[in-house]
Amino acid sequence: MAYVLPSSLEVVDTPAEIRLAVESVKAGDQVQVLLRTRNWAKVELADGRTGWVECKDLLGSQTYEASQKLLKEMESLPVQAEGHTPQSINLRFEPSRDSPPLAQLPNNQKLDVFGRKIVERPSQLEQPSSPPVKEAWYLVRAGTRAGWVLGRFVSLDVPEPLGAYAQGSNIVAWLVLNTVPDEDRQVPQYLAAERVGNQDVDFTRIRVFTWWVKNQRYVTAYVESELRGYFPIRVVQTGNVPYFRLHLVDKDANKIQKVYGLFATITRPLGIVEGWESNAMPTQPPSRRGRRHR
Repeated sequence: MAYVLPSSLEVVDTPAEIRLAVESVKAGDQVQVLLRTRNWAKVELADGRTGWVECKDLLGSQTYEASQKLLKEMESLPVQAEGHTPQSINLRFEPSRDSPPLAQLPNNQKLDVFGRKIVERPSQLEQPSSPPVKEAWYLVRAGTRAGWVLGRFVSLDVPEPLGAYAQGSNIVAWLVLNTVPDEDRQVPQYLAAERVGNQDVDFTRIRVFTWWVKNQRYVTAYVESELRGYFPIRVVQTGNVPYFRLHLVDKDANKIQKVYGLFATITRPLGIVEGWESNAMPTQPPSRRGRRHR
């Protein structure tokens, strides 16, 4: 069994140059592969008719099922950022140029970003002695599909209220901490993560933006820099207090979580938790390296 990759694909009566369309199938449709040549596959459709499609337009059943499992797993992960594709790009099963493509995403496809990974691109054959080039990949969801895309082909869509603060900075993630009432509306308050300099980590600085009702604008309520942080950032609401957890690596290369709470407009670091898997609250006091703003 195999699955159709393109959003629309013609099944033809022969792989020869002169051919006629037998049927049109769509992404995700299942076909039975009867025969493969170097570039073409003879397939049987659901109604029993047969025809030919190019091999590159089919996805093997094992890869398809694994991609569906990945999509299911992402339901429990928090979205770190939103963006779009500035051009058509390949969605791949793993963060590698050699990984099988799951789909070709069109220009201006909306994306939810869940993760990021730095991968060394193999040296070109004609330059075997050149140092490897590092590439950033994003784990994304595009509609009903999930997979990895090259990070340089993703444009992040920073929320308009944070646009003024994005000038001269590199905001790479943002999560809503809570909302506050302002007349007849609820205004979101944000945690934003930025990456400054170090491309090997997902973020190096966080800022909390709270809403100043009197002046009708956002203010930077908290800043903390010199972080070695990795996605996902998680936000949990307990009662009226939003708590957020950062996945960090400390100076001794230990994986830790740093936990914070937003109390009204004050952000307080609450402490450290060892490892990235625990959901426990911290029991030890944190170091005070952040800056609060009024």
